[in-house]
Amino acid sequence: MLRAAAKNHAHVAVVVDPADYATLIEALRNEGGTSLELRRRLAAKTYAHTARYDGLIADWLGAQIENARGEAFAPTLHLALRRARSLRYGENPHQASALYLEPGAAQGLAATARVIGGKELSYNNLADADAALECVKAFQRTPACVIVKHGNPCGVALDADIGAAYRAAYACDPTSAFGGIIAFNHALDGATAQAILARQFVEVVLAPEISAEARAAFVKKPNVRVLATGAWTEQATPARELKRIAGGYLVQDTDRDTLLLTDLKVVTRRVPSAEELRDLLFAWHVAMYVKSNAIVYAKGGRTLGIGAGQTSRVVSARIAALKAQEAGLDLHGAVLASDAFFPFRDGIDAAAAVGLQAVIQPGGSMRDAEVIAAADEHGMAMVFTGVRHFRH
Repeated sequence: MLRAAAKNHAHVAVVVDPADYATLIEALRNEGGTSLELRRRLAAKTYAHTARYDGLIADWLGAQIENARGEAFAPTLHLALRRARSLRYGENPHQASALYLEPGAAQGLAATARVIGGKELSYNNLADADAALECVKAFQRTPACVIVKHGNPCGVALDADIGAAYRAAYACDPTSAFGGIIAFNHALDGATAQAILARQFVEVVLAPEISAEARAAFVKKPNVRVLATGAWTEQATPARELKRIAGGYLVQDTDRDTLLLTDLKVVTRRVPSAEELRDLLFAWHVAMYVKSNAIVYAKGGRTLGIGAGQTSRVVSARIAALKAQEAGLDLHGAVLASDAFFPFRDGIDAAAAVGLQAVIQPGGSMRDAEVIAAADEHGMAMVFTGVRHFRH
């Protein structure tokens, strides 16, 4: 019936969205009827609604058939997205862009966050906000702060309160934090907002809630985008993710950090201490959100150096050490997380040279024995996870 009415929009107004009721009532009250332009707009909305409905049914039925055959993915995938807003610009000012939302997108996401204040959001703002928020979500109970720049964490910390967590995250790499995106897992208070504004230029700040005091602080800096995400659950993050390539889409299960202490396999003579194990799991989680090849140095629930996006793992290790040195942070007694295995011992040698004491990595290299021997030579502890976390 909806499709039939939409097809006959030259003579019929069809409404599928309660948000359009007021527009329709106003037209009837003021003009005694509806214009062709309004009926066309309502018809287009109706066709989009019925197309989404049909697509969902086709995808669901196809998935049932394919799942019975042992295939995890449906034969078709229909995307029915709704434009939420036009954005300031794309990755670069000469590129136009917009944000589209999936049907039923939950709260607790960068895409659905409420804009409290600041300039119009850009493509990069939302991409980085998403990266920061997804990283900080894992630290539910302990106050946490994640600072992201160009898609990579540059400082992550846990502490007794979010103000202390912010200061520790910022201290990891103050240079990279300039113009960054800052995400918290607890409500943002006024004191922390003041600390941010006193230390750095920031593009976006997001947290589950923004206190009245924090809002008042940001009023003085109207260019800072402030986002309130609302509370989140694990289900808020989509179970699958899509990446567009020329001519198609890549679809995969969302990478999740489900690693437990009991999953770790100690492969060196020295066993990591309880404190080292806590730092290893912390660094491992952060490494998930760093572009490959990823190396994360950490100690005491904070990152000390992050090496990101290098084509050589040993170079990422050297960059992580350089970052710590530039920030004046001591790496002695720190731990290392690597998103994938070490193909050679050089990365371990580089880490040992700056004082690293424990390593977490997937394992699985043809030269695992050589890498383990290097760790033993340096008196380091090493654990294997059996899970890789490439990120491109």
